[in-house]
Amino acid sequence: MSKTFIVIPTYNEAENLPIIVDTLLNLNIPNVNILIVDDNSPDGTGDLAEEIALKHPGQLFVLHRAGKLGLGTAYIEGFKYCLSKGADQVVQMDADFSHNPESVVALLDNLKDHQMVLGSRYITGGSLDDRWAIWRKGLSTFGNYYARVILGLPIQDVTGGFRAWRSETLRGIPLDRVKSQGYAFQVEMAYITYLKGFSIKEIPIYFAERTRGDSKMSLTIQVEAARRVWSILFEYRDLRKR
Repeated sequence: MSKTFIVIPTYNEAENLPIIVDTLLNLNIPNVNILIVDDNSPDGTGDLAEEIALKHPGQLFVLHRAGKLGLGTAYIEGFKYCLSKGADQVVQMDADFSHNPESVVALLDNLKDHQMVLGSRYITGGSLDDRWAIWRKGLSTFGNYYARVILGLPIQDVTGGFRAWRSETLRGIPLDRVKSQGYAFQVEMAYITYLKGFSIKEIPIYFAERTRGDSKMSLTIQVEAARRVWSILFEYRDLRKR
């Protein structure tokens, strides 16, 4: 039976963590494991994760990091941990319910025929929360268009963070070369996956606004993403030549 790991980076997600863990485990996905990667959350998310792990021995794992070191490095450390534990497939998702946990099943189902599956807000059937302001939707749409055009990616939602990977796909990606954080991390990983020739599938998802806790997105992260797109284009010229 294949082993599935779900990686969830956290920073001040104590309100959401118990609920997201229970929801995921109640999906009855065979041989599923959850990895929490906590950046020393001031609200005690890391300690809470350890308490929850005691209730699910051998199924819930926790990585504690020294501080707020960034989304990209959290996922890279998480991916490496899962691979070291023999994961056959790895899902990445947010803790704040912006990604519907029930959609994990659809991601994994499509992973049977593809090497990476992406939950997309921008293909037919996908959508953003109606409560998003027009300017916010416009910024998100433009950010995706901007990255797609510059990098020549045939993916509609290159900044989306709800994804499923086969273990061989992650092993085939030079994870130590990935330096981006925030939105740019998602872009960089999608670009490498495309350049390496892995099969990518987008499935529609509804992206909800969080109802508990505070958003981690900031203008600084958005500006970094825009700048990093150009760096990503040149940093992987060796892969484009293949």
